[in-house]
Order: sequence, then C-alpha cells, then structure tokens
Amino acid sequence: MRMLIPFWILFFPIALYAQTADILIKNGKIMNGTGNAWFYGDVAVVHNKIVAVGHLEQWKSSQIINAEGMIVAPGFIDVHTHIEGNEARNPTADNFIYDGVTTVITGNCGLSKVDIGQYFNYLDSLHVSINIASLIGHNDIRKAVMGTVRRAPTSTEMQQMEAIMRKAMQDGAVGLSTGLIYIPGTYATTDEVVALAKIAASYHGVYATHMRDEGDSVVPAIKEALYIGTSAGLPIEISHFKLSGQQNWGRSNETLGLIKEARKQGTDVTIDQYPYTASSTNLGTLLPDWVLADGDDSIHLRLSNPVMRSQVINYMLKRLSKRKLKHFSYTIVANYTFDTTLNGKSIEEINLLKGRKHSAQAEAETVIEMIQHGGAAMVFHGMSETDVQYIMQYPYCMFGCDAGIRVFGEGVPHPRGYGSNAKILGKYVREEQLFTLEQAIRRMTSLPAQKFHLQNRGLLLPGYAADIVVFDPNTVMDKATYNKPHQYAVGFKYVIVNGAITLSNGVHTGIRNGTTLKNADLLL
Repeated sequence: MRMLIPFWILFFPIALYAQTADILIKNGKIMNGTGNAWFYGDVAVVHNKIVAVGHLEQWKSSQIINAEGMIVAPGFIDVHTHIEGNEARNPTADNFIYDGVTTVITGNCGLSKVDIGQYFNYLDSLHVSINIASLIGHNDIRKAVMGTVRRAPTSTEMQQMEAIMRKAMQDGAVGLSTGLIYIPGTYATTDEVVALAKIAASYHGVYATHMRDEGDSVVPAIKEALYIGTSAGLPIEISHFKLSGQQNWGRSNETLGLIKEARKQGTDVTIDQYPYTASSTNLGTLLPDWVLADGDDSIHLRLSNPVMRSQVINYMLKRLSKRKLKHFSYTIVANYTFDTTLNGKSIEEINLLKGRKHSAQAEAETVIEMIQHGGAAMVFHGMSETDVQYIMQYPYCMFGCDAGIRVFGEGVPHPRGYGSNAKILGKYVREEQLFTLEQAIRRMTSLPAQKFHLQNRGLLLPGYAADIVVFDPNTVMDKATYNKPHQYAVGFKYVIVNGAITLSNGVHTGIRNGTTLKNADLLL
C-alpha cells in the first residue's frame, strides 16, 4: 500500500531526517491558533521556521525552553496600532513584546506614511523587535494632494490620490484605512473612499475604518462602512468597535446586530476592540470639523473671531449636555507638549488650576486655548463596561491596542498600549470566563493573519514563521492603569520573533529580529 507523506515534510525534509533544532520548546500546552482544544506537545524551530509540532522525544537542541504548566501559542497579531513616529525612539518595542505581540498592523485610522515602499525600507534598515505590516491611510493621501481643504477633489486631484493609492499597494500595503472622524478625512464623500477602496481590492487588500461616528450617528456610520466595502468588493474591518457617550450606552446589541446581519448576507466584515471603557485621541475632536480646515493659520483665525469662537463653545457645550455631564471631567490629558505639568489632569482640573470659573463654558475656553497652543493627546472616558464585554464575546471580534510603541515614562498615555492582550487573557478569560482561552488565542493569531493575508503567520504549524509566545495562564495580567500607565504586562515568559528569542524568562533580550510584512499579493 502506498504511504501518504504529509505535505509539510515535502517542503521541510529536515523535520523528517534531522533531530536537532535551534530552539526546542518542551512539555507545553499547545494552542495552535485554530481555536481547537489544547494538547500537550513540543515545538521545534530551525532558523526562522517551525519545523515540527508534536511529541518530539528524539529532538535535541542547545536552547531548550521548558514550557511545563504554560501555554505555547502563535505570536499575537495586534490589528490596530499607530507606531509611526516612535520606531527609532524605541526599536525594541518593549510594550508590545511584554504583551505577547510579535506582529502589528499600523497605518490605521487613515493615518500612515504616504510612501509605503520608503517606509518599509526605513523599517528594514532600523530593525525593530516586532514584525510590521501597514495599511495606507486615506487622510494622509488626501493631505498630500489637497492639504486640509474642506471640499471635494477635482478630477485631477482624484487621479493623483488614486496614483498614490496604487503605488502603496504595489509597495506592499495590506489595504486602505480611513479615519472619517479626523481632518481631512471627514470632508470626503463616500464615493471618494469607494474609488480608493476599489484600488485596494484589485490587490486583494482590506478596508479598515475608523468610522465617521461612534456615538449618536453610529448606525449610519456602520452602514456607510459596509457600503464602501461591498461597493469596492473587499473585506471590511471596523476599527475599535464601540459606543461613545453615556447617552449611547446599551446600544451594542443594535450595532453588533448590523455586523451579524451583514455577515449572514455574505459580507466579509469583522471588527476589533480594545478592552477598556476609555478611548484616546487628540483634543481637536471636541471641536466642530469646519474649524479645523485649511491649516493652523486658518484655525487660529477662526478661534480668534468672537462670533466663531462662540459657535465653537456652544457646539462643545451641546455635546457635553448630550453626555449628561456638567463638566469636562471625562477628558484627561495624556500628553500636552506646551505644558507637560498638566499631563494626567482633566480639563475640569486644568481650568480650576488656571483660576477660572468652575463652569463648562470656562472649560470650553480652556480647550480652545490648548488647541491654540498646539493641542494635546487625550484620554476620553465614556464607554460602558457592559457594552465592552458584549462586543468582546463576538467570535469575529479581534483585539487591537490602538496605541504606538511606548517610550517608557513619557506622558500619561492610555494603559491599552501596555496590556491589552494580557487584560483579555487575565481579566476576561481567566477571571470573568467570558470565553475560552482557545477562542481568545484564535482571535489574537489566526483570525488576524487570515484577515490581513499574512502568509505563514498566526498558526503553530510546520513551515510557518517561528513567531511564538509562551505564557503562564494563571498569572498573565495587565499592570498598567490610567493613573500609572507605564507598567509592563506580566505572565509572558518567552516571546520568539522569526526564530529569535526576544523575551527570555520574562526579560527582553534586546534582540530586534522583526521584519516588514508586505501584501501577500506581491509574494505570489
């Protein structure tokens, strides 16, 4: 009888004949990323690849990791990050490595480098500890061609944007991202986005969106995202799926229902989430869109006009009233370059420190003053834990920290940049038991790899890249808090990136073995 040889042995004969690995992980509970039940076993790594998974009693190695009592899983893939700007300041990317992350998707929310090819060359020369894939951001495409003007593009400008989009995909971008709540993306029509999304679709890219609204108008925003994806013919990823503002608490059944129905009708749509009830973005989002057009000089001119300034204040007060709040206490400064002593304080507190009247109107004036001094990165408290947990249980919800590479000790940033995965595993899996550990691992590994077409990532299988995490399921936990965010997650013992041990016994080795991951279409 003819014996069938497993396909992976044909490609990796070393696994059949040789018995020496560069790294051998022994006696762990293997969660291979599929969502199937764990099993006891070993993993052998040669160079940058996994060559064998199973009971490997005959294998030897000079580097043996005893994973007894621990989980061995594929390296986590964070689908929503913003690393641009801090790669060179901290290329070891400690906050990601200590949270089990081996790969990130950046370029989200319409914000990216415009020349993706040049950006990838820069990253490859820099050598970062994590793998990096990038979307191309609509906001920066539009800004490169049109600046921040508030109008539709001319036919020539549209052709120029399409050319940038096409080149980005050819250079390896994994899709198009939008930030339709940000300037200048908010000035774009749906048809403008569809035109660019069609180019992404022609290269089998993804459409990832920070929708036009995540509060009162969230339903039409979801419908617009679904329309763009289906019209352009590409998969949809809705970023940091949430409900902002106290007045919208409890609507997650409605919003998630739209996603479920779309999938039922055949739309390839998934969502991602960070496990916190506070968001983080820039202070300018408190102002009406029309104020922020045409650059800093125009913004200062409008805010100096008494009539326009009054309109801006009334807009902010109306939004505050909708939240059923009397003060801007929910807005906390993460980093205010103009005066870093105010980091960690709320707008309400800052207003009082300046000796001003304890009123929402005075606080709105304080916001405008801070905008005139360059603005600030902020943390906004305004989501319901009940909604967060309900969304989290959806099987096609992935996880993304929505943060960048942290410079330890700088500012008072959102804690999500340090412990998103650890919080999922520690609080919501182990303590709350919202879903199984196997399900969580699938949504941190193979589901993101599938969504963003990351070849040979996201699974523990022979032939796949040796991106591996080893962690203690009983102790894994986030440590970062809103008041003290600069604290690394605990419980991750080993992190291997492309076959190199980057975290050893809970300590970063300093190794920088990450690589850029380009659109799989280019690899065919």
